[in-house]
Amino acid sequence: MVKKEKPIGLVTHFYGGIGVAIVKFNKAVKAGTTIAFRGATTDFTHTISSMQFDHKEIASAPKGKEVGIKVGERVRVGDEIYLL
Repeated sequence: MVKKEKPIGLVTHFYGGIGVAIVKFNKAVKAGTTIAFRGATTDFTHTISSMQFDHKEIASAPKGKEVGIKVGERVRVGDEIYLL
């Protein structure tokens, strides 16, 4: 039996001009973590190199807080985030 992955977060906003996704994690996530973005037209992996909260660089995102992470590809509101 294959265990279904549970998402650890959700994209709540995307700034295309600067390539930043606003995400809300349902568990604490540290910079350097490799995650996967999956949605209707989104499917790629990404290692978090930069995370910000309130325009300040942070080392880890606490559970339930919305943070900005720099992404290399387009993501869409509602895309789910999985831990790899």
